[in-house]
Formats: sequence, C-alpha cells, structure tokens
Amino acid sequence: MYIREDERWMQEAIAEAKIAEHLGEVPIGAVIVKDGVIIGRGHNLRETLHDPTAHAEIIAIKRASESLDAWRLLNCTLYVTLEPCPMCAGAIVQSRVARVVYGTSDHKAGCAGTLMNLLQEPRFNHETELTSGILQAECAELLKTFFKQLRLRRKAQSL
Repeated sequence: MYIREDERWMQEAIAEAKIAEHLGEVPIGAVIVKDGVIIGRGHNLRETLHDPTAHAEIIAIKRASESLDAWRLLNCTLYVTLEPCPMCAGAIVQSRVARVVYGTSDHKAGCAGTLMNLLQEPRFNHETELTSGILQAECAELLKTFFKQLRLRRKAQSL
C-alpha cells in the first residue's frame, strides 16, 4: 500500500544520511512528512555539535515542530535510515508521530522491535504505526561502509 511512497521518502532520509557522512558523522538521516510534504529534516550531528541528543530523528522532530508551530506531530510519518534508539523512540512517542518507517535494524540500541518496542508500548499514552525494512540494504550499506572506513583510518593512524 505504502511501498512506493515509503521508498520515495526513505530516499530523502538517505540523502540526509549522506550529508552526515560528508561531515564525518555516522550516516543516519531522517525526514518527517505530512500531507505529502517534508516538514522536517535531520541528520546525525553528535560529533559536530558535541551533543549526545543530536540524533537525526530529534533534529527532524524539532524542525517539524517549528514548521507546524506545534509540538504534536499528528498525522505525520517519520522516515529514518536506522531503527530509533530509546531516546528517539521516547521523543517520537512524546511528539505523537503517527507512523515510523525505518530502513535497517539497530542490534545495539533499536527500540522499535529489535531490543524492545517502545513505539508500540500499550502502557504509554501514544503508539505509532511501524514499518521496517524499507530500502534496508542501502541503509545498512551506508553504515557498514562508514564503519569499515573508520576502522581503516584508525588502523592507519596507529601505524
């Protein structure tokens, strides 16, 4: 039902991830879409800003909230290249994002089904619709390549 649209918007999130990569950041990107329009974009900026909360999703949520002049992101879909962590999952629930679509799973911190599922926790006052695996191979390859190059650079520096 959503697959073509999901792939279209995930390509936009991948473009954000590539901006992060160009900055030397872990390549994670996110966009928030409402009524067929991107209202918030973000990419990882933790190293650049020296801010542990500067995840792609958090930045996209802030920008979308500014765009709507509201903290509730009702009827919005967040597209992100990597499964949200606990902090981002909490922000997604708090901002009332209706739907989350992510590319690849995060086996170390994923809280949209891998380690736990905070996005669909019935004890919270909001649950999101969830879709995973959209352009999974491309999203995973961005991360795999980034970390492989990082290991090679670190190895070269230690010689």
